[in-house]
Amino acid sequence: MMTSAAIREAFLAYFKSKGHEIVPSAPIVVKNDPTLMFTNAGMNQFKDYFLGNRVPPCKRVADTQKCLRVSGKHNDLEEVGVDTYHHTMFEMLGNWSFGDYFKSEAITWSWELLTEIYKLPKDRLYATVFEGDAKEKIPASTVALAKWKEILPDEHIIFGNKKDNFWEMGETGPCGPCSEIHVDMRPDEERKKIPGHLLVNKDHPQVIEIWNNVFIQFNRLKDGSLEPLPATHVDTGMGLERLVRVIQGKTSNYDTDIFTGTIHATEKITGETYDFGDSRKAIAFRVIADHIRAIAFTIADGQLPSNTGAGYVIRRILRRAVRYYYSYLDYKQPLLHQLMPVLAEQFRTVFPELFNQLDFVTRVVKEEEEAFLRTLEKGLKRIEDTIATGKITGKAAFELFDTYGFPIDLTRLIALENNIPVDEAGFEQEMKQQKERSRAATAVDTEDWVVLDDAGRNSFVGYTQLETETRVLKYRKVKAKGKEGFQLVLEQTPFYAESGGQVGDRGELILGNEKIAITDTRKDNDLIIHFAPAIPADISGKLKAIVNAETRKHTALHHSATHLLHAALRKVLGTHVAQKGSLVNEEHLRFDFSHFAKVTDEELAQVEAIVNEKIRENIPVVIKEMPKEEALKLGAMALFGEKYGDVVRVVVIDPNYSVELCGGTHVGSTGELGLFKITAESAVAAGVRRVEAICGKGAEDWVNEQTAVLNQLKETLKNPKDLLKAVNSLQAENTDLKKHLESLEARQLVAIRNELLQKDEIINGVNFIGDIVEVSSADALKKLCFDLKNHLRDHVAVLCVNLDGKPYVAVGIAETVAKARNLDAGKIIKQNVAPLIKGGGGGQPTLATAGGQDVSKLEEVIAVVKNLLS
Repeated sequence: MMTSAAIREAFLAYFKSKGHEIVPSAPIVVKNDPTLMFTNAGMNQFKDYFLGNRVPPCKRVADTQKCLRVSGKHNDLEEVGVDTYHHTMFEMLGNWSFGDYFKSEAITWSWELLTEIYKLPKDRLYATVFEGDAKEKIPASTVALAKWKEILPDEHIIFGNKKDNFWEMGETGPCGPCSEIHVDMRPDEERKKIPGHLLVNKDHPQVIEIWNNVFIQFNRLKDGSLEPLPATHVDTGMGLERLVRVIQGKTSNYDTDIFTGTIHATEKITGETYDFGDSRKAIAFRVIADHIRAIAFTIADGQLPSNTGAGYVIRRILRRAVRYYYSYLDYKQPLLHQLMPVLAEQFRTVFPELFNQLDFVTRVVKEEEEAFLRTLEKGLKRIEDTIATGKITGKAAFELFDTYGFPIDLTRLIALENNIPVDEAGFEQEMKQQKERSRAATAVDTEDWVVLDDAGRNSFVGYTQLETETRVLKYRKVKAKGKEGFQLVLEQTPFYAESGGQVGDRGELILGNEKIAITDTRKDNDLIIHFAPAIPADISGKLKAIVNAETRKHTALHHSATHLLHAALRKVLGTHVAQKGSLVNEEHLRFDFSHFAKVTDEELAQVEAIVNEKIRENIPVVIKEMPKEEALKLGAMALFGEKYGDVVRVVVIDPNYSVELCGGTHVGSTGELGLFKITAESAVAAGVRRVEAICGKGAEDWVNEQTAVLNQLKETLKNPKDLLKAVNSLQAENTDLKKHLESLEARQLVAIRNELLQKDEIINGVNFIGDIVEVSSADALKKLCFDLKNHLRDHVAVLCVNLDGKPYVAVGIAETVAKARNLDAGKIIKQNVAPLIKGGGGGQPTLATAGGQDVSKLEEVIAVVKNLLS
């Protein structure tokens, strides 16, 4: 039986024999593409070739690509683990032709590989062909049909409509008909009863698609119309997991050697046994085996779990897996991080980035698990209480999300298991304002490109010149945040596009007497986009593009400083330090790196001293272009999650100190930085720290500001000889005064408590105390409520204070009364007290507080709470 590794290798070897260049997988985390968070198809990294933005270095390529489908149009999360073939992360084997071979060759080779190399039974294979679409005037795929008729009998060829057999990149862009290959894995008895062609594309678990040949020949415009592309392309994709299942003769992807190693490791850790069935325990094993891959490889490619965007998608997947092992494998401690070594070893030669960062990824995952486990039990208890009501309201779902960290899909899953509905519309309503703000801030409406020169190529000349004569190749109108603007593509541009943490250049375009401001420069895949509020009146003429030299200079200072900082951190903290993110602009730098403890003041001082020493040495900053393999042999640091070409740009600041692959702009020598100063150090995420710093004149200004503050402090303290001793003395004196004040306050509270006990009145068997007291803080009200518990058994207390015209209220209820009378201090505060005083508050069932605006209602507050006992 062929192993999954052998099957993968056979695919690549076959297409290499057909003249294809074998290229590495792109990172699973997408950068420089505003339409995607994750790589969800093998073609993503080749998008610019299809769009005509770049010329491919070779016309035939093949690879195995890490993909993730958990959001948007391609969302398989709900099916993962429940069925036998859906996954979050999967490998997509693919071969591509960029204007070279087309339908006939693609179909011939796919058939040859499946039947001659992989030895799949020919009578179990079916092909689909696009039937055409009269409404859109798209003809049927006659070439593909003719080719398949040479290979397969008619009953094994199925015509498909636009939904099944016409592939589109998105609402706009390259598209075309496709021809899928399906396999029927049913037993012979079942195949005799129902012919396979009747089950193709019918969601049968054993009649599945394994290969899709897409023939890209059209471009979809914004108005919905199609135009022929100048060149035709082939884009194929074959899911490795499904292919391995078919070749290994399994009925489930999870029974193949891709997943069995992880499942066996999970059995060993948890002491539970995988039964291959549909029980929730079996589903839990499959969910873990699937989700661990998505979690591990996205973190290894640079995406940390967070509460927004792509980071939240990873957190959702991780929490879904945690809930499964917690509830159905009865494992109450972190599990996923223990599986990382198994996964890293399995993919060591295919995707080595996980093995190379094993310690870092393991610790990030462990901390994420620990954080969710701390709230999971409480959240599950809360959801049990909600389930008892027969439904999960939108408000309850939002509370689970906001308070306990339950993603809505996890709440939906638990509800489904208990056969109760979730008011998802209500949940969305609860989040509506936040979502609308977010959408309004990020939504961009773009029109179609107006192409002035389709043959021109977009190139960057900004490493050596800050202004150039050029022309506009294409432009389009955009609307964002209610404002209209334009995006322009220039033939040659000196403007650096935002990437690698460095912000995009600003500047202007000059055409005669007309000046157009360039407010930002970004990348859309590999296309350099210039943002402008307007376009020149004569958009087709020659113009001068000029970068703001001052802004570029200060940005370059901070980028070179980032390299010096990175190397210094590795010297002081250790070689485990690796860049996890950065921001470089003209004002400051921000550098995120892997490290599992707070960087001490002493360590920061060492780092700063090393950087400033390198600045004083005035080391030349040498920039070279060389083959990637040669650069790595020199010891150049490459960032995980970045896609590099065969030829890379290497920035060297002393070969024995800092050598990095980098596409950013830099100074000529380190002395130009002048001075380097660290301004802050903080935590960003599990296992990731952040250092903020400034250099050049900014650092000089910062030092002058700090010196001015220090001089002012000296003056305030009457210029003591030993400033630190004087400050310490003041702190000690302040501590003594606080202790004395606390002692006085404690005595005052005892006296107030004794007065309150004398005002105790019995209402229906409950001791009630209600009063407006004179205390120095709202916290004192809580202390009094706690103290009353020690002197009264069954009681309700409502205490109020007027502090500088603002009302504050505390409600304390004995546990016996809370249970017997079904009273909840938190609900009383929210429902009865806060509306009266025009404020807000909350708390626990036995103690809650509120603050407000209307101090005139305090007597009424006492009366309202008192009436609850009547």
